[in-house]
Amino acid sequence: MLPLPLCVSLRILTMSKILIQQGYIMTGLINRLLSHDDAGKLLLRLAVGGLMLFHGIGKLLTGAAGIKGLLASFGLPEFIAYGTYFGEIVAPVFIILGILTRPSALLVSFTMVVAWLMIGVNKTFMLDPTGAWAIESLMYFFISGIALAFIGPGKYSVMKNPAWR
Repeated sequence: MLPLPLCVSLRILTMSKILIQQGYIMTGLINRLLSHDDAGKLLLRLAVGGLMLFHGIGKLLTGAAGIKGLLASFGLPEFIAYGTYFGEIVAPVFIILGILTRPSALLVSFTMVVAWLMIGVNKTFMLDPTGAWAIESLMYFFISGIALAFIGPGKYSVMKNPAWR
């Protein structure tokens, strides 16, 4: 008969081995259940496109006067302000629908670079009143746009021809 401490140690070792095996089974099951890359791409498209579209609709309702004034203060032509509609309305709608997703995502990212250069450079190393990074939303849209450009739209798209996704 084994001494009690050794017996307990062997039992704990056996139970640990069983728990580890069950852990592998559980993580494998979770990985299989959640392995839907195309659904993840769709959710990312809906989030990026949908949230950016709110910005565009806001500008559509209030007009481009504020952006025109900002451009004029930088000595840039005011007609550039209308490019905002492409970056914040057309591109997000295309992203949501899965049409020309990669170029549309790059356009959203480019729009964020322009926004950062115009209003965010001096806020790059600052926090907002709630303690968040002052350019957090700019970075969210910029990085998400780059990510979408890399991963593409996935299979859930209104376009059947992959060349137009």
